[in-house]
Amino acid sequence: MQTNILICGVGGQGIVLASKLIAAASMAKGLHVMSAETIGMAQKGGSVFSFLRVGDEAECPMFAEGAADLLIGFEPAEAVRMLPYLKKGGRAVVNTHPIMPVTASLKGSDYTGEEMIGYLKENVENLTVLDADSICHEIGSPKVLNMIMLGTAVRSGVLPLDINEIDSAMRKTVKPQFAELNSKALNYI
Repeated sequence: MQTNILICGVGGQGIVLASKLIAAASMAKGLHVMSAETIGMAQKGGSVFSFLRVGDEAECPMFAEGAADLLIGFEPAEAVRMLPYLKKGGRAVVNTHPIMPVTASLKGSDYTGEEMIGYLKENVENLTVLDADSICHEIGSPKVLNMIMLGTAVRSGVLPLDINEIDSAMRKTVKPQFAELNSKALNYI
């Protein structure tokens, strides 16, 4: 059994850490995992995405369009942009909070993300939409967005992992003073 996962968003949202936690938790569980990320634009607020393949059949980290079992979209327009990778019947977990691309702000465009969420609702049969940024505010830190998204993705049942496995990987990765806050976000329901 193999699970193909695509995580996408904008630089600074914690996509790379979320990818690393899935990989670390998978390896700790004895699962074969491969991953590849684009991080060049991360510091400029540009597109960031990560491909992960978990399972014995994984021979390379990349996969073709129409092959993702799970799409985790930290930003709505990035989720729409990467939607061709989601397989028919695949699950998408998407944050509603938009981040206006620099090109749109330079043109004076009005981007609210609503049109992207509407498009996803029309085109994805297994869609979970959440306002993860509001949850971050409720928890008290914008830096836990990735944990909220990851916890929601784990609860979707598509990943071959549970919350405790991700929590354990997180505690081995983040600084000890941030572990409880991240655990609270990961376990937010």
